[in-house]
Amino acid sequence: MQLNIRTWLNSRGSALPLEKRLSKEAIISLIIHSIFQFGASMSGVFLNLYLWRLTQSVAVNGTYNIIVYALTPIGFALGGFLIKKKDRMVSYRLGIALVGLFYLCVSIAQERLVDYYVGFGIFNGLALAFYWVGYLTLMYDVSTEQNRIRYLAYNMIFFTAATLAGPAVAGFIIRMREGLSGYTIVFAIAFVMFFLAGLISLKIKASGSHHRVYYLKYVGLIMRKEPRWLKACLGFFGMGLLQGIMLFLPNILLFKVLPREDLVGYLGMLYSSLSIVMGFLISKFARTSMSRLYLLISTVGYLIGVSFIIGNLSIWSVVGFMILYSIFAPLQGNTMTGYYYSLIAELPPKGQLKVESVVVRESFLNVGRIISIFVLISLGSNLDGGWIPWILMAAAATQFALIPSIKNR
Repeated sequence: MQLNIRTWLNSRGSALPLEKRLSKEAIISLIIHSIFQFGASMSGVFLNLYLWRLTQSVAVNGTYNIIVYALTPIGFALGGFLIKKKDRMVSYRLGIALVGLFYLCVSIAQERLVDYYVGFGIFNGLALAFYWVGYLTLMYDVSTEQNRIRYLAYNMIFFTAATLAGPAVAGFIIRMREGLSGYTIVFAIAFVMFFLAGLISLKIKASGSHHRVYYLKYVGLIMRKEPRWLKACLGFFGMGLLQGIMLFLPNILLFKVLPREDLVGYLGMLYSSLSIVMGFLISKFARTSMSRLYLLISTVGYLIGVSFIIGNLSIWSVVGFMILYSIFAPLQGNTMTGYYYSLIAELPPKGQLKVESVVVRESFLNVGRIISIFVLISLGSNLDGGWIPWILMAAAATQFALIPSIKNR
């Protein structure tokens, strides 16, 4: 199976230059991340809906997500330390194990989750951080400057395909069960997926050599000498201003206008399908020389999408908004990540700041996410009020600031 996937990804035979083909470890990383994301999309999407069903409160959901994003940079810093002192796979596997344990605890707690949602938020934030700092470092290691655009595009395709299937399966299971018992089954299945991902991760060996000095305390000095890095990180801060809201609010809006978890999951398949198509187009046609144009196009797409729900919060307006977001978010994300990874290789000391760069990037991104969620729960906690579309419009407009944060290459 692994060989077949590798052959397919490196298809076109001799027409594809050798340096652009993906390595064995790159393929394995895509498989692991797909399995992990299947479990995460099953459970993560419906964890917010589970909290909503228990509390009917945007404030509780928002506070939970603020806690997660506030703890994530701390977890990234700790995970980065583990990577520098041990290896990237230590943090990666620890993250998989902790996320699996988190959903096992959710399955056990069931409706008492709401009584301990602060503790669960802390646990989830740290667990996800260990996973993502390991995976983002691994992504850099298994790709090269020549094949990174292809690798990131395929990563997004596999990621989105898992995101497509997970919510649909979870929605079907929840719909078939009475009350909230379906949620518990979904969280248990997610635990099995994380266990499987952990087993497959054993196929990736520890890196033969890595730098053990942790340069995190010097990032301020390096940013002053390398303003391009600071500008790129500020771009991720701006990206978080929209992303923080979009990571949990759309499914709550969908459930409000269409109160069936299975239909929320099936619509998630539609959104993910559009993102997969966009991923294929990016892998085939994207050019680093047009990066700023891609950011402009994605921002205009966001603004058009948000305009659908201004004064008209219905199933058609919400679905139309999410369709456009699903088309343009991959274009923005791939552009920013590809540029940032290219920049990492140029930062002094050469090639030694990949872990610190991932930690700093996530810190800027999560500060943006926290600010946007705080604004949302302060002004738009009432879904029947008129503030939510305008908050989304303002967050979408901030994405114009991403354009000067990068350079065409």
